[in-house]
Amino acid sequence: MKIEIGESLVLSWLKHIKGCQMVQTNWKVSSQWSLGHMDVLEKLMERSSAFFMDKYGYDLYKGSSGLKQVLTQAEIDVMGVSFENEEQNVYAVEVAFHESGLIYGSTKGETVARVIKKFIRAAMCLYGCFNISCGTIIFASPKITPSVMSEFNTCKDDISVVLKEFGLDYEIRIIANQDFSERILEPVLSVLGDVEDTSELFMRSLQMYNMFAGKKPRQKTEKQESARATEKLNTIEYDGIGGFEEMKIGQIANTVLRGFLEEGKVTKEEVEKMQTKQYSKEIFDIQFPLLLKVEATDGNKQTRYYAKSVRINGDEYFLCSEWFEVSANNDRPYLLKWIALHQ
Repeated sequence: MKIEIGESLVLSWLKHIKGCQMVQTNWKVSSQWSLGHMDVLEKLMERSSAFFMDKYGYDLYKGSSGLKQVLTQAEIDVMGVSFENEEQNVYAVEVAFHESGLIYGSTKGETVARVIKKFIRAAMCLYGCFNISCGTIIFASPKITPSVMSEFNTCKDDISVVLKEFGLDYEIRIIANQDFSERILEPVLSVLGDVEDTSELFMRSLQMYNMFAGKKPRQKTEKQESARATEKLNTIEYDGIGGFEEMKIGQIANTVLRGFLEEGKVTKEEVEKMQTKQYSKEIFDIQFPLLLKVEATDGNKQTRYYAKSVRINGDEYFLCSEWFEVSANNDRPYLLKWIALHQ
């Protein structure tokens, strides 16, 4: 089976950044499945075909013999599902990597039409196969030319308009160019040193690169130090903290905050304060001391703390893992403010 590096990157993104417990690449509809809502899907296909032809001149289903062919030919590059607080979030991601810029066919109109079709077909699959009427459908590409991107932006909202006519409330997202780097690539790089799954080929390829890129080998006592692909991508770009929008609060704490602590960006005085409940509550709004000295626990893993210790000025500490971002208890703005002040 052909391995696409973009799909491997998105798999790691869904798993480690979006928190999906179930992730699959190259997801396809089985010919043995009995699909639901076929009458709705037929009408959706007819409506979307007429809408985009009348408004933009796009022939979405050119050469297709009907709904059955559209669905049986469907392939979603990466599918992910996260389960949290008795809720599930479904992600269907199409990813394309064209070095010279995204292009399908011979014109930008054909390119845009193909992407619109991918969005609508993914919505059909989610609704017909899983009876799911809400979720997130993403088209991701590291390089889309300004002219194509402009045409995408012109008609992107129309996809949601058509879907909502049939009671389908999917979030439609295009992540491209600098957004692709900030929202997908760099957050994945921030957890590179913590991933040991050999099936994640994008991560493994960068880990291999780091072995021969002139970096000092990590000692066992420094295992907590995150590897990076290049010096340029040594940390997430923090300006505006836009890249953090894709990351859950616990992931920011366990990667970015951990990195700040290990890199010596915190004074000894503040490290002492971080070991108190009062300071941790005031600054981070958490209910436990941010840091707990490992030697005080005889090295035993503590409840409400990450198992992997953080090394600060030669001493080992456990880092608090109790972070929340719900309306009644939202630690996120506190942590992001602290990061902004320590850049």
